[in-house]
Amino acid sequence: MRIGLVGYGLGGRIFHAPYIAAAEGVELVGVVTGSPVRRKQLAEDFPGMAVYDSLTDLLDAGVDAVTITTPPQTRRALVLEALARGVAVVADKPFAPNAAEGQELVDAAEAARVPLAVFHNRRWDTDLRTLRDVLDGGELGSVRRVESRFDLDSPETIDPGPNGGVLRDLGAHLADQLLWLLGPVTQVYAALDWIEMPEGRTDTGFTVTMRHLAGPVSTMVAGKANHARGRELRVYAEAGSYRSTMGDVQTEAILAGRRPVLEGDRWGYADEAEWGTLSTAGGVDRVPSSRGAYQDFYSEFARAVAGEGDLPVTGAEAVRTLRVLDAAQLSDSTGQAVPIS
Repeated sequence: MRIGLVGYGLGGRIFHAPYIAAAEGVELVGVVTGSPVRRKQLAEDFPGMAVYDSLTDLLDAGVDAVTITTPPQTRRALVLEALARGVAVVADKPFAPNAAEGQELVDAAEAARVPLAVFHNRRWDTDLRTLRDVLDGGELGSVRRVESRFDLDSPETIDPGPNGGVLRDLGAHLADQLLWLLGPVTQVYAALDWIEMPEGRTDTGFTVTMRHLAGPVSTMVAGKANHARGRELRVYAEAGSYRSTMGDVQTEAILAGRRPVLEGDRWGYADEAEWGTLSTAGGVDRVPSSRGAYQDFYSEFARAVAGEGDLPVTGAEAVRTLRVLDAAQLSDSTGQAVPIS
């Protein structure tokens, strides 16, 4: 699958290009960026890579798929342009400002009969994959409560304005993870932290509690403007509990100069010092790290485009996540729990 990357900022350079390069059955054939600085970075990272001024130029050159990782306010038009040309799309998250506009993109993809996937890559996080294996092992029994916290000391990375904020950023990831683990949500209660910015009122953090159809309750907490940093997962179940404080394993590796294409099957494991703990009547055990691999998203996407499998994350799943985020904003503004049918 010949894929082009639209945007080479933090997202394109750190979260997409290295994993496209490591995915099976995928070749990165061109990048769209007008920034001289980013073109220089691209030349250093991928010598000889074709670079284009616009998505139209990239599509004219010929690709099987594109990843749209430009700022949120520009994504809708670019996704629609690619779909209209019959080219499969990976849309970065959040792929729309709300569920209604997300559904419009899903409908457009269905009408064009073109695959549309959403880059909820953190389903492939090392800590989440480890937790999923713990739950699938059955030792904890039925899950009652899950707590997920992700704090970053990076206020400069907050997208400002009503369609930005931390809820639509980290919240999109955490909500998708919890939906993937625990299933659909029936009720949402939320409190958001707000600041005034030139572009408009913007949230800098949140606490969101969700009641899932299957019974468990989950809480997600995140912020970017409190000088806090850390990642934690806690699970409380009928037969015990599990706690993990693993770092952001793959991102930390990328920022340290490591690359999945060079490390192969060794990529994506947490060091033993970061392993989580499983507590049951039998005692406390350290749980070895499972493997996290964002490149698996692109390998699955390539197979789906070839008609050989399902999309790794569908547009419909992403709309489900957006409905939770919409309900969280409504809950914050009303002070009431919001039902989701």
